[in-house]
Amino acid sequence: MSKAKRVAIYVRVSTDGQSVENQKRELEAVANRHGWEVAGVFSDHGISGAKETRPAFARLIQGIARKDFDTVAAWSVDRLGRSLQHLLTFLGELRAKGVDLYLHQQGVDTATPAGKALFQMLGVFAEFERAMIVERVHSGLRRAKAQGKRLGRPRVSREVERRIQRELTKGTGIRAVARKLGVGVGTVQRVKAEAA
Repeated sequence: MSKAKRVAIYVRVSTDGQSVENQKRELEAVANRHGWEVAGVFSDHGISGAKETRPAFARLIQGIARKDFDTVAAWSVDRLGRSLQHLLTFLGELRAKGVDLYLHQQGVDTATPAGKALFQMLGVFAEFERAMIVERVHSGLRRAKAQGKRLGRPRVSREVERRIQRELTKGTGIRAVARKLGVGVGTVQRVKAEAA
């Protein structure tokens, strides 16, 4: 007989006036129907999904990293996080550890073929989002360059560049010059390359 799946139940309510009991009871019933063993209940009470610090969610992430459970069950996708970026990061951590996700309200179970397909699509969207961010950064850099803005660190003064050249012509090493004149190794390398 195969070992029962270990499930972590995550419940969260935004305000103190609400209770996590309904979510918890419903998810425990689901675990019972599926024959899952409840390995832990993680409850963030009165904490917004947009908050960076959710103590129970942080413990859940640690449990995922240790592979303490096979599945994470939550009432709804919005219980896990408010932003798409947070959700995609969370899904990436689940995928990396081979942990499934069950979302009660959305009827998503990544242990099923349809759920796996959804998981893979979300992974594609996460990759697309990262590519879009990189493209926006590069576009901004190109625009700044076209407007004549200097990119990178500010250059050292002409006098410091002359002192670097003098030290280099004496045969002083790049690192020694950088240390002596209090500049970065990259600055000394650039001055050397420009002088060549």
